[in-house]
Amino acid sequence: MAPSQTNGELQKKQNGPIAASSSPKLEDLTAENLTAHVINISSNISNERVKFIFSKLIQHAHDFVREVDLQRDEWEAAWQFLTDVGKACTPDRQEMILLSDILGISALVDTINSRQAPGTTESSVLGPFHNEAHFFEHGESISSTGSGETMLIRGTVKDVRGNPIPKALLDIWETNGNGKYDMQDEDIHGPDCRGKFYTDEKGRFYINGVKPVDYPVPFDGPVGVVLDLLNRQAYRPAHVHFLITHPDYEKLNTALYNKESPRLTLDPVFGAKTSLSKDIVWCEDLEVAKAHGTKPFVRKVDGQDREGFWILEHDFILADKQGEKIRKTHD
Repeated sequence: MAPSQTNGELQKKQNGPIAASSSPKLEDLTAENLTAHVINISSNISNERVKFIFSKLIQHAHDFVREVDLQRDEWEAAWQFLTDVGKACTPDRQEMILLSDILGISALVDTINSRQAPGTTESSVLGPFHNEAHFFEHGESISSTGSGETMLIRGTVKDVRGNPIPKALLDIWETNGNGKYDMQDEDIHGPDCRGKFYTDEKGRFYINGVKPVDYPVPFDGPVGVVLDLLNRQAYRPAHVHFLITHPDYEKLNTALYNKESPRLTLDPVFGAKTSLSKDIVWCEDLEVAKAHGTKPFVRKVDGQDREGFWILEHDFILADKQGEKIRKTHD
């Protein structure tokens, strides 16, 4: 018994459902009547939403077992796999979210819950690497020296009528130039390539980061086994995450993807979208760099050393705040 659980509470849990139910008679359970029986026994609760969710979960799970004629060894392999997924989770690695991502569940939940209106910026998956970040001012760099090729990230945040949204909070995170998030890199201690800042009075923002690169989702654990089993590649197309919030507008969780990435159509977590695919432009205008606090670097362009930097630019459109969504309790 849990230390905080009294004998009275335990007795209530043991006796409550029996006292409140009609004590159905014992029946011989078969593959045909088991599902209805389990749903009936699990429906003696007052929370209609929980009752609806679990009745559907039980129904669909049982239908799946019957449809594929699931064998005992396959079910054992399934629960052992889920056990391994749980064991792989750490404060810096969320294997359960990764599993949801590669099965397309995260993308589906995001699509259903994005509450977007026509003309607003599309959402994308959150992913398992969102974490706390420091606040920055415009023109500062969210990336430490040597993290990758300098990239200016700029744009505006507006409403559907084209009005700028001042004081919108942007939370940005990305990998470094080696394709690692800060929590994956043993040489990084603390937040890096991530930061928070507000739009100005005209809804504008500009911050400095690094050019994103394609990178693999963690495939050295249970989720990697699934990707191998399904003959799927593990690399995500290069992108930068954006979480934008303002009290008067719907929260936007999205990402901008490098249009030149060869893996746009093979994204293992199904987050890339056409409207979010952007050109990352090479710029050699040092006056622009100076105005935005951007540090140019030298790279080969057509066989010549050229000084410049990358630019990722986008205008985000937020949806007006909507009322609380009504949650289904019946078909």
